[in-house]
Amino acid sequence: MAFIQCSFYSEAIGLSHSMNVILPQRTQTQVGIKGVVGEGNFPTLYLLHGLTDDHSIWSRRTSIERYVAEMGLAVVMPSVHRSFYTDMDNGSQYWAFISEELPAIARFFFPLSDQREDNYVAGLSMGGYGALKLAFNRPECFCAAASLSGVVELDDWLDFKKSHPDRPTLEFEKLFGPKGSPLRQFGDLSAASWRLVESGQPRPALYQICGQKDFLYAQNLRFRDHLRQIGYEARYEDDPGYGHTWDYWDLTIQRVLKWIKDMRLESSDNM
Repeated sequence: MAFIQCSFYSEAIGLSHSMNVILPQRTQTQVGIKGVVGEGNFPTLYLLHGLTDDHSIWSRRTSIERYVAEMGLAVVMPSVHRSFYTDMDNGSQYWAFISEELPAIARFFFPLSDQREDNYVAGLSMGGYGALKLAFNRPECFCAAASLSGVVELDDWLDFKKSHPDRPTLEFEKLFGPKGSPLRQFGDLSAASWRLVESGQPRPALYQICGQKDFLYAQNLRFRDHLRQIGYEARYEDDPGYGHTWDYWDLTIQRVLKWIKDMRLESSDNM
């Protein structure tokens, strides 16, 4: 595998920006690992970080490079600061960045596939929100999305922040605007999933995971039930004993990668 730390300029954000990228490499003599490369441009997982993290966190807290080595899968890990993957009401255009600019830049720099069936997105916490937001609003770009301990009810999460005075709230009010604002409405995952179901467009496969001790567990249960009610089939798992922690995300990202691998094998068998 190749691990690349990439700095570039973002027109959408108006700043120099960063992403870490893992690229497949075919290897035979590397000790303890065997790299695999398929034909053509690389299938790609966009792997999104949480609120207090950055583009380096997945490589620092997990063995993501080792996990994908035998899959022939590229991984793009961008930094989005504390943006919630949103075109801010008072700030930069992070939704335009993550949904349009980043894939174009990454494909310009690296041999990444632009085919829907080769593109996946996953993330933890705030990144889980971003992954589902991309799946519901850009279904033509992604065939699958996974949320690990994701923020899936935006208003509920903002109310939680307000009830804890030690946690900043003003920045998020400036980010999303007041209840009922267009940004709040666009950022509502329940509404976005319903719009996708009604549109008749192909639905990305979904994988939703949350620990039973996570402070986001209740809203994840409600969102699971919402998807079932609107007829959106999704894989759901929760586990006792786990909270909002990296030991759980290191475990569950491996499940997500196996899920992706199984989907790719099934797809190739049906060709």
